[in-house]
Amino acid sequence: MEDALASVQAGADALGFIFAPSPRRVTLEKAQEIIQELPVNVERIGVFLNETGEQIRKTVMEVDLTGIQLHGNESASEVYSHLPEDCRNSLRIIKSIKVRDGFENDLDVAMATPGRVNAWLLDPGAGSGKTFDWKSARTQMGERKGRFILAGGLSPQNVGEALRIFEPWGVDVVSGVEREPGRKDHEKLKAFVMAVRKAEQER
Repeated sequence: MEDALASVQAGADALGFIFAPSPRRVTLEKAQEIIQELPVNVERIGVFLNETGEQIRKTVMEVDLTGIQLHGNESASEVYSHLPEDCRNSLRIIKSIKVRDGFENDLDVAMATPGRVNAWLLDPGAGSGKTFDWKSARTQMGERKGRFILAGGLSPQNVGEALRIFEPWGVDVVSGVEREPGRKDHEKLKAFVMAVRKAEQER
């Protein structure tokens, strides 16, 4: 709760609630407890890894999320079909694409497949904490259009450069603002958001 509220105070637009196996994993009950204390304008994203559509449906019914982030081999269309009808079109679906040699081909295949994806998260590997070559990736993507979110190894020191080079729709940070796995460093949180806002103003 303390970390969530500190993130909001720092100016975060969205908070991620990790339901996948991880030192940062949170229970459904704890996630909902935290969400009840958040401002309504803060996005609340559930993070899943190779989870079944039925389990994601169960989570969505118990936790007041505004979006879901799929980090594994889940099919966005299949997940969408399992969502409760009353929130299917209001939940944002974010699909992770692993950045590697030829990743733009993976992205083409994923974007060409009929689905309900609202944004694409580009990551060198779920939970790797490593960056990728933003300039090379941007070049490889060419004229592809979409809502792209950068993840992987971002920190207060490098996020401004990442924004200037790649010009993503959003950025996703985890380890870069932690003092230990699962515990945020509140000063790093503030510095990260300040660096993002500064880069935005310079665009």
